[in-house]
Amino acid sequence: MSKRQAPRWHRLAAFACAATLLYAATDVPVAPIGSYTAAEKRYWAFQPRAAVQPPKIADNWIQSPIDAFVLEGLRRQGLRPAPRATREELIRRVTFDLIGLPPTPAEIAAFVADKSPKAWETVVERLLASPQYGEQWGRRWLDVVRFAESDGYEYDMHRPDGYRYRDYVVRSFNEDKPYNQFVKEQLAGDEMDAKNEALLVASGFNRLGPLRKNAGNQDVASSRNEVLTETTNIVGAAFLGLTVGCARCHDHKFDAIRQSDYYRLQAHFAQLQPDDIVQASKAEQDAYNAKVQPIQEEMRKLKMQMRRATEAEKGGLEMQLEKLDEQIPPPPASIYAVKNVAAQPTPVKILFHGDHLSPTAKVGVRTLGILLDPTIPEEPLDTAKPRTKLADWIIDPANPLTARVMVNRAWQYHFGRGIVVTSNDFGRMGGRPANTQLLDYLANQFIAGGWKLKPVHRMMLLSSAYQQSSTSPLAKVAEEKDPENALLWKFTVRRLEAEELRDSMLAISGTLNAKIGGPSFMVPIDKDLVLMLKRPQYWAATRDRSEYDRRTLYMIYKRNLRLPFLEVFDAPDTLSSCGRREQATHAPQALELLNGKTSNELAGRFAARLMKDAKTTPERIDLAFRLAAGRAATKAENALAQRFLATNGDDPAKVKEFALALFNLNAFLYVN
Repeated sequence: MSKRQAPRWHRLAAFACAATLLYAATDVPVAPIGSYTAAEKRYWAFQPRAAVQPPKIADNWIQSPIDAFVLEGLRRQGLRPAPRATREELIRRVTFDLIGLPPTPAEIAAFVADKSPKAWETVVERLLASPQYGEQWGRRWLDVVRFAESDGYEYDMHRPDGYRYRDYVVRSFNEDKPYNQFVKEQLAGDEMDAKNEALLVASGFNRLGPLRKNAGNQDVASSRNEVLTETTNIVGAAFLGLTVGCARCHDHKFDAIRQSDYYRLQAHFAQLQPDDIVQASKAEQDAYNAKVQPIQEEMRKLKMQMRRATEAEKGGLEMQLEKLDEQIPPPPASIYAVKNVAAQPTPVKILFHGDHLSPTAKVGVRTLGILLDPTIPEEPLDTAKPRTKLADWIIDPANPLTARVMVNRAWQYHFGRGIVVTSNDFGRMGGRPANTQLLDYLANQFIAGGWKLKPVHRMMLLSSAYQQSSTSPLAKVAEEKDPENALLWKFTVRRLEAEELRDSMLAISGTLNAKIGGPSFMVPIDKDLVLMLKRPQYWAATRDRSEYDRRTLYMIYKRNLRLPFLEVFDAPDTLSSCGRREQATHAPQALELLNGKTSNELAGRFAARLMKDAKTTPERIDLAFRLAAGRAATKAENALAQRFLATNGDDPAKVKEFALALFNLNAFLYVN
């Protein structure tokens, strides 16, 4: 066949191949800095925040500036707010929102009985001051930054000291650390003070992403490119609410983010290198190695034997391995941090189609052009403190995105959906703000209040909008006009998240271990799950069994193994940023609650508490509902429970079945 007769797809393929080689081999001119259209510049998210004041509306319903914005939006649609929720509903709602645990019957009774005008405010302040506040809101931040304590990919190696970052986050929320400081410490803690342990731990943010550690001949350039890509993408998602990663291979298809912008942003991390700072003397390290190496050598020999062993022999070898593993002491403590190597920054070039094998034009350090003065030049890759410069730009009050993104996250968790429903994407493909003026007002108040989050919580929680019932007499009309409840004509019911469910079961059974911080624990799991892990991954249950009753936040976050109970209730996979958890409803959830090991074990403990603390069947029923649902049983619920327990209300197995049934009630699973 002649060249002229070659199939068209062959000719196109040859042309594309030649174009790729030519493009990769030459210095391609970079799009001029500041080349943005008027339409791109007018997009709302890139506009400066407006100096907004609450609408002037005379109405007794308005208890917070937020209410004026909400009421104005409702009136435009001919709607009005729902009635106020009951006191039992309110204290259960806010307790889960702020600390992720159910209120105790005593706390509920005290609030119901407190007739002072400050009763609600007193509850809010108590919860904001609780050390468990940092655990709940710290966990939500960990979702955003895809925190995990293992690398992911095939080998999924553990990060023994990764928990220190988790504890740093919890502590920061409890201290109400200013958000601008929180951001800067994570991006550039090591640049701020390389001798400050807390700041070094914070800098571990830059190493939270999945990391490929394949054995054999690794492509170092490819691995480095993956690290830089992960680090750049999380800056966009977590702090800016932008999908900057879409500009890795080409100019962003929807937002004003050029491919050159993406690599200039990435250039802030060109000097970045991991830094594991061992907190032990050389003598202590030598002593550790001397003790561990003989054990590891023996384990290596046993593993070699297992390759040739029969199925009958493998069981005994595995038991020997487990015993040896138990003899290995914890490694010397270290800080999972980063450092700059200014003398050897990674060359940053625009990559054709994002392929590290097809580099084109070199770029320097610079932030997103759409939000900058176009006359500001690039800086060289070896510029001093590049991540500090990035952080300073992100937390600059003039940056229109940062404060908006964070107050939107707070709004989302309190009201069920964000003012911008796509909390990680303020771009054109994300949701438009339900109320731009309210969003700007909250962001302005956030900055004016010193970037502190607790005053923002107060403003939201003390509002009448937050205290609405989840049912409205106008529901039929309102659902036609606003089916997503974006205007807040009622409170949105939500299901408890996976961690809240497990923690609540522990709490109402009276066996929750309230210890805060420290190394993560591993619970015993089915052997089949362990066998699914590729060597050298492992899962060794923590020896101290009291650790198993700690909050789920302190259970190890392993990328390649999510426990069935957490996975079925939509816990994120930690491979990418989770700005908002989805709430699926499917049959495996009911199966897990009825038949799962976690729910059945904790139902047994719940039953033991009921039998210990209440002597008669009616008392047990009342206590059970007050613990699990935060209220007394309804007439119908009480009758059903009495009928079920009438045959043998003192039989532990029967009471356990009753307790398990309560774990499956909507009144336990949902917050309204």
